[in-house]
Order: sequence, then C-alpha cells, then structure tokens
Amino acid sequence: MPSQSSFDVVVAGAGAAGVGAALGAAAEGASVLLVESESTVGGDMLTGLPILGAWNSRGEQCVSGILQDLLDEAAAMPGAVIGPVCDWRTVFGLCVCPAALQLAIFALLRRRGVVLQLKSTLTGVSCRRRAVAATAICTQHGTRTFSGGAVVDATGSGRVVDLMGGTLLAPDEGRRPQPVSLVFRLAGVGFDRFLAFVRDNPDAALLAENPVFGVTNTEAAQRLHEGGQPYVALSAGGALLGGAIARGDVHPCTAFFITPTSVGRGEVCVNATRVGNSGEDAWHVLTELAEQVSRSAAFLNLCVPGFEAATVVSVGHRLGVRETTRVLGEKCLTGKAVLNGRKCPDGVAKGAHHVDLHGGGTDQVRKPIREGRSYDIPLGCLIPRKMDNVLVAGRCLSSDREANGSARVMGTCLATGQAAGVAAALLAGGAGGGKARSIDVADVRCRLLAQGAILDGVH
Repeated sequence: MPSQSSFDVVVAGAGAAGVGAALGAAAEGASVLLVESESTVGGDMLTGLPILGAWNSRGEQCVSGILQDLLDEAAAMPGAVIGPVCDWRTVFGLCVCPAALQLAIFALLRRRGVVLQLKSTLTGVSCRRRAVAATAICTQHGTRTFSGGAVVDATGSGRVVDLMGGTLLAPDEGRRPQPVSLVFRLAGVGFDRFLAFVRDNPDAALLAENPVFGVTNTEAAQRLHEGGQPYVALSAGGALLGGAIARGDVHPCTAFFITPTSVGRGEVCVNATRVGNSGEDAWHVLTELAEQVSRSAAFLNLCVPGFEAATVVSVGHRLGVRETTRVLGEKCLTGKAVLNGRKCPDGVAKGAHHVDLHGGGTDQVRKPIREGRSYDIPLGCLIPRKMDNVLVAGRCLSSDREANGSARVMGTCLATGQAAGVAAALLAGGAGGGKARSIDVADVRCRLLAQGAILDGVH
C-alpha cells in the first residue's frame, strides 16, 4: 500500500493508455499513482497481439516516445523485438515477445518512480466544482482516498468521467458493442512450412486489401514468404478456414489473425475467437471462448501446414474488449478525419490503423486510410466536456464509432496516453489555471517532442 495519500497525477487503468499516461507524466517530474484492477499492468500488451497504429501502411513510424522507450528496454533481451512487420494485407504490426514487454513496462515504471496500486478499483470521486479533489480507491485492504492535481481516465470505458456525471456515448444506433475475444499462443510452429503454404495458396489468406501496396494476392503471398515472419490472417473466405466453418469444425469468424511472438520458440499469437458483447454473464462468455480456443487449436494442428506439432502455451489472462463507451469531449475525432489522414495544429498524438469494426459471425468492416497516411488526434479529444482536471486516453477518447474503430488499438492508445499524461502533469503544476481546456497546446506538444513523440513529418 502506498504510504503517501497525495499525488500530482492519478491514472486509472494500466493498459497501454494508462502505462503511456503514467510514464509520460512521470517523465515531466510528476508524482504518479497508477491504479489497476488486475494483478499486473500492461493489459493486452501482455497477450502477444501486435501493437497496431504505430506504423502507417507506408511503413513510416508515427508513434514513438514511450513506445520507443519500451522497445529499447525490451531489445536488451535477445530475440524479444521482432519489429514492425507488413502483413501485405493493409498494415504494419509491431511484433514483440509479450514477456519481454511486460518486464520492460515494470522496469520503466520503477525507474520513473511510478507508484502502483494493483487489484484496486476507483469507486468514487470527490469534486470541487468541475474538478476532482480526491479519488476513492477500493483495495484488498479497504477503501483509501488519494488526492491529486489531475486525473487520467484510462479505464477504457470512461469510468472516472461517469462517476463525475459526464456524458458517455454508447455504440451508435442501438448497435451491440463489437464482440469480445480470447487470444492464445502456440509454440512449435514451423514458420517456413506455414509461409510456403500461404505462398502456394494465396486465396487462403487475407491479402492485398490496401491499394497503397500495389500488389496482387499472389505477389503479396510471395512477399510474406520472403519476409519469413508469419504475420498473416487465414481468411474465412478461403477454402481452408471457410470449409472448416461450414463443417462446424470451428466457430464462425472473419479470420484467424496470426502474429509471430518468438522466432526461437516458433511461437505465434492467434486472434480467432469471438462472442457477442451483449452483457451476458462473464462466466458464460469465458467458457464459450475457451471452447473456441480448444477447437481453433485443433483445427490448426489438423489442417494447417506448419502447425502439426504446435502446442498451446498460453491463453489470454483477460477478455479482449474492442468497444465499450466513449467520452464526449471538447472535440470529437471523426471517421472522415481518420480515413482522410487529416492533420491539425493541435494534434498531440497520431493514429494510422485502418477503420476496423467487427460484427457477428464472419462480419467485419475494414476501411484503409487514404494513401496509407496517419492522422492527428487533437488535444480536445482527450478533454471531457465540463471538467477541469480530468483527461481521458485510450479507447474511451472522444470519437465517433468509426474513428474509434481505428484509434482503439494499442499503438494509438500508448500515444494518447503519453499525451494525456504530459497534459495532466502540466495541469498539476498549475498550467491553464488548473483547467485542461485552457492549457497551451503548444507547450504540450513541445514537452511531447522532448520525450521523443512523433507529431509531424509523416504522411
């Protein structure tokens, strides 16, 4: 338990956005409390999923800063950072060993003096006009109150904003949120054999969707094979996976999204499972997803070259949530801005992932960003309306549903987290008269650039 009861910045949620916020604020000299309901930090960064949105489809890096600090730390472990890999479908994904990434996160948090409060939930706030004066944190040892100069809501669902009576936006037009998933990892995969299969059977994979690549399916499959990394999606539209779905061997899904996590172990992460996110009992959802994991692994063993001797070595420690509620902010990131790769002078983070909206069964909407560009996220998208010392980061940023289908990925969450953390540190120091909407965005950008963030200079 922390001995102190007052911090400059309190960050709620320790996924990618919360880690970015805590490290960004601490780099500005702020004292930081990072609160997380789980027993560790990092969220989906610990699963083996690729870090998306950090490189655009042209292969240009557009997220750095905290992300680069983590990569530099992880790179000290041999083979930990596979690097940005093109899937020759639509994106570059950053592939990293999740164990190395977890150790890197812990090392940086400790080095920068961030105080962790794990297995704890923010349950209440005390307000003074439009500002948070104190937060109530429910821990294993009871409820404690912590005061702070600023709060970053990185909960993914806008929990802090909700407690303050702010406006949250549900999925549009009464739609259900996107389905949840449970990822898993397999070791003992023959990368060469699998990639040779894709090369010889390009219609089995999702390939060449982004016109910026300028290749055919056959050429894309050849490029994948030459690259040597199995960063590829087996398509439900192909005979292999589509046939298995039709026979009932596996559940209906868009694809089996496969990401390399260790070359030495022949290890990959598989994102294939899905259950509709309709508020059902969590135990029912988890057991259904676990059954899908078992059937998915069996299908890979029996039907996919290179996976014959692969074994499951890890199952996700948490459900993968794509969509919850979004905060109504001073500005709103729109799907039009994302798809056009719009730039703005008050941008404090960049995104580059295509618009990605999952539906039920095999349904998925994928829209690439024009010309493979990146887009800017204005500071106002991180500032909830009618609140003074609260910022948001990650999936719950102010955005419409289409834009959120891009900005929700981990690379972009790290970037918005770092921006929110820097802004929160400035607020705690008295900038803007304690009001986030009054902060000088030029000062925030200057601090972010000094931390190594990328704000300009890429498509």
